[in-house]
Amino acid sequence: MNTPERTLHDYVADVSEHTEVRRGVPLPFGTHESEGGVNFSLFSRHATHVRLELFDHPVDATPARVIDFDFTRNRTGDIWHVWVEGIRSGQLYAYRVNGPYQPREGHRFNFHKLLIDPFATAISRVQNWDFGPARGYDLSAPERDLVCSKVDDAEAMPKCVFTNEHFHWHDDQPLRHPWSKTVIYETHVRGFTIHPSSVVEHPGTYRGLMEKIPYLKELGVTAVELMPIYEFNEFEVPGINPQTGKPLRNYWGYDPVAFFAPKASYSSAGGMGQQKLEFKEMVRALHQAGIEVILDVVFNHTSEGNELGPTLCFRGIDNSIFYMLESDQRYYKNYAGTGNTINANHPMVRDHILGALRYWVVEMHVDGFRFDLASILGRDCTGKLLANAPLLERIAEDPILRDAKIIAEAWDTAGAYEVGSFSERRWAEWNGRYRDDIRRFWRGDDGMLGLFASRICGSADIYTKSGKGPESSINFVTCHDGFTLNDLVSYRDKHNEANGENNHDGTDYNISENYGTEGETTDAGIEALRKGQIKNFLLTLLISRGVPMLLSGDEFRRTQGGNNNAYCQDNETSWHDWSCLEQHREIFRFTRGMIDFRRAHPILSKEQFYTDADIHWFDPQGGMPNWADPKEKQFGCLIHEDEQRALFLIFNASTDAVDFGLPPVLPGTRWHLAVDTSREAPQDLFAVDKEPLWEDPQTYHLSSRSSAILLARKQESALGGRAV
Repeated sequence: MNTPERTLHDYVADVSEHTEVRRGVPLPFGTHESEGGVNFSLFSRHATHVRLELFDHPVDATPARVIDFDFTRNRTGDIWHVWVEGIRSGQLYAYRVNGPYQPREGHRFNFHKLLIDPFATAISRVQNWDFGPARGYDLSAPERDLVCSKVDDAEAMPKCVFTNEHFHWHDDQPLRHPWSKTVIYETHVRGFTIHPSSVVEHPGTYRGLMEKIPYLKELGVTAVELMPIYEFNEFEVPGINPQTGKPLRNYWGYDPVAFFAPKASYSSAGGMGQQKLEFKEMVRALHQAGIEVILDVVFNHTSEGNELGPTLCFRGIDNSIFYMLESDQRYYKNYAGTGNTINANHPMVRDHILGALRYWVVEMHVDGFRFDLASILGRDCTGKLLANAPLLERIAEDPILRDAKIIAEAWDTAGAYEVGSFSERRWAEWNGRYRDDIRRFWRGDDGMLGLFASRICGSADIYTKSGKGPESSINFVTCHDGFTLNDLVSYRDKHNEANGENNHDGTDYNISENYGTEGETTDAGIEALRKGQIKNFLLTLLISRGVPMLLSGDEFRRTQGGNNNAYCQDNETSWHDWSCLEQHREIFRFTRGMIDFRRAHPILSKEQFYTDADIHWFDPQGGMPNWADPKEKQFGCLIHEDEQRALFLIFNASTDAVDFGLPPVLPGTRWHLAVDTSREAPQDLFAVDKEPLWEDPQTYHLSSRSSAILLARKQESALGGRAV
């Protein structure tokens, strides 16, 4: 592996009292090197005073240099700016912003609190970061947040790191995989390799993920969707794991501190700007392997929480601009369920979010974004959902972002559910209805036949009315939020006791089944049934029109012990135990084989809905399925690929085996068996173009709770029956 490109950060520039300071310019925001110095620019409409502080070390309580902005000279409109000579890469800095402390009017300025630059591209790492000192109010006062705190928190706060290193991208270009050829792999940078079984040199880091690129290539995915990688405080979660006595951690990272800064603790080389370089190295290496990088971004709230939360950035810079407030502006609207809501459609906040997205595309070369609780981004300052939300339209139409994949989690915690109708066509959506309907069909629920058929065909019933195609549907059975695929077939109920909330957190709507006993078992019959159901889910996902998304570790039966809300479990509950790969190599092989199958049959992933000429439906006797019968749980579909090839997909979610009549084949062709989830490996899935001839031209016997795929083609094109 190549040596990391790191040559700076082992010194700090000599910025003395005699360093030249100029008026500066208002744009661009953040920091910008020019003429032997750095321009600093910060927006605040209601501030009365802004101070820039320069530090020598991350834990310093006292700055090495203080620069106060003149209200007239260093201010253009609402933007405060200054140019400072001699600033070099690695310089630490932060702001203090003064103004009214009037919570009932929406203002929470506190000059005693050090503030992060909202445009900072790196944040110094703080061991055991405590938000306590950053609270802008007096915790001892009976009025709580109505009384301003006079405690200085500079020593406890991380500092912004000015970074300006050269990075050689080696002509790296966006991969621009079409949706029809995209297979997404959702994963967590730390959890993917932090377990000792990962056997990487740099566990839990961007570099550790780079070491697993050969594995990702072997699996066949085309994009990694990374759970939040910008700066957050893993130590902010209160409470103790009642089972171990250890502190809980913010493992998932859905509580952002800075939208532009890659997380320092995910860097193997340090947190003084090295995180930015290492992230770029990871992106470059993934691109060289043909794998796109999609970031899970959280622009709906921040880690500053409600009125009792810390003052870290936006709250202290201009609280009434950046957040949605109630009529009593002491309180925050809470559409994210985390204490506050970003005022995303305010023009300044809208520009800030767009600036962040452009930065990640232009400077960091990422390929797309998945927007957490994206419905919030379509609300105005009163919380009303907008018909044509300006921010959503701007993201879709932005010329810099035109090639970026944009994916919405098209709901929020305040009741919005916009799957099928989210903004305009360029927005793809996590299809939560796909997840639920596929789970219900394979669990054997009544009345699911028609819905299941619609889901595997791209969900036209959901997307046609808004003018979207099947490429708008991000199909998934599992994701980070909820059960893993193994746990989906191993637990009927959630088991979140380790989260310290008496198992009250997390959804109760899991649509899961344990098939005889809760959790792990040595019962061979139960285990065989679970394995078959896992294969059914994987087969279904990878033959469905739309864009498949796998949860990492599902391909080797990663378990969370029934925890369906492991946001606070930075431990073996969430980490990838790579010993499972050998234990469940059969499932890995099946997943890889189904990805290969999807790639070999592009008819399955076309960016258009099937027509009546493309697909034909059958019940086991060869007639049309009775879609209205709630007890029907078996059907097949014939898909014509071309004049010489066709696919026959058959599904049986019932507890009884069934003989399916095979449709007549095309002239000169015979049926060949490609997949059968009820069979033992290696006879469950055959390599592309190695599918064995099916001798019986009339019938296929399909076991209970199983699915199969037969391929009609000329017999002479088959080269044998080698399994993958």
